[in-house]
Amino acid sequence: MPSLEIKDLYPPMQTLCAEFLRRCRAAGMDILITCTWRSGVEQNALYEQGRTKKGSIVTNARAGQSKHNFMVEGKPAAKAFDFVPLVNGKPVWDAAHPHWKAAGKIGMALGLNWYGAPGAPFREMPHMQYVEPKD
Repeated sequence: MPSLEIKDLYPPMQTLCAEFLRRCRAAGMDILITCTWRSGVEQNALYEQGRTKKGSIVTNARAGQSKHNFMVEGKPAAKAFDFVPLVNGKPVWDAAHPHWKAAGKIGMALGLNWYGAPGAPFREMPHMQYVEPKD
């Protein structure tokens, strides 16, 4: 079962995720974190979706290629999280809903890479990813 816990994010990403949620709330949006860390087995199962299993392709990353699989000293430390806006307590997966764009802008303002942004090489609306600081 993938983790939903902020504590399973890379320490700098924990801070960014908490601030993302705070800013979204301040903007009147309720956001649910749907995944922080996931195992290699879970990652490969997602990769197979739309390829050898039913469903749409949701990721181009196999186990070890996803920032959701990142670990530090053998412990989960994901450098990505997935989210969904909630409206009246229900997830809104429709990419045209304005909360997606608003939440994406908040994440990008924090320096995160939002894979739902126009022009993203693989459009993945729920995915926010840590950007390594440049030296």
